Amino acid sequence: MRVITVNVNGIRAAARKGFFQWMVRQQADVVCIQETKAQQQQLEDKVFHPRGWHAYFHDAEKKGYSGVAIYSKHKPDKVKTGLGWPDMDAEGRYIEACFGPLSVVSLYLPSGSSSEARQAVKFSFLERFMPWLRKLKLQRREYILCGDWNIAHREIDLKNWRGNRKNSGFLPEERAWMDELFGAAGFVDAFRAVNQEADQYTWWSNRGQAWAKNVGWRIDYQVTTPGIGQQVQAARIYKTKRFSDHAPLIMDYDYSL
Repeated sequence: MRVITVNVNGIRAAARKGFFQWMVRQQADVVCIQETKAQQQQLEDKVFHPRGWHAYFHDAEKKGYSGVAIYSKHKPDKVKTGLGWPDMDAEGRYIEACFGPLSVVSLYLPSGSSSEARQAVKFSFLERFMPWLRKLKLQRREYILCGDWNIAHREIDLKNWRGNRKNSGFLPEERAWMDELFGAAGFVDAFRAVNQEADQYTWWSNRGQAWAKNVGWRIDYQVTTPGIGQQVQAARIYKTKRFSDHAPLIMDYDYSL
């Protein structure tokens, strides 16, 4: 089973850059997209509905903002949208596709980089999300939580870690939260299960030739429950073509839908 996650920073912009032509060639089973920045009625063109794919969306109420989607070759048994939190559900941050005993989620955590107010929103999200995740893990299901988590976990996960210790995305509180996620809460950083190398990034600033110099951050993850986490076979970050300021994270699991 191949699962891809990518923050497209605008699904219509990514489509113009050839994202969907690329997607259908990847032999993926599920593709999780974040930051669609579109309402469903703006995506009626056939490019957004490739033949043989099922498409599901959770839009933000605000136009041109946030939004998540799941594309799947297999029709899910059920699709759930939202976390049940009105403030965050209005921003279109969570969609889950259920396939038998497995759930694949497209998730977009708030960014705190634009203001102190948004960082407060991010901390509020994290505070609510950990108990929610712990409850999730008690279910008799396997989960792959794909998405832009907007946090680099360790020093290995971003190039300029020294200069970013006081910046959103690498704050001590955010990193401690990730420690708990991959520690006491028992979730698996599926990419790191098979790749321990440095310089593995999924996002690059548009400033100062960050892409050309590979001055990046690893903030896009596939976070799994332990069972499916043991089935990871391979992981790669696709960088040949650029569809947004993030790169697709492609992972293969020894599992069939």
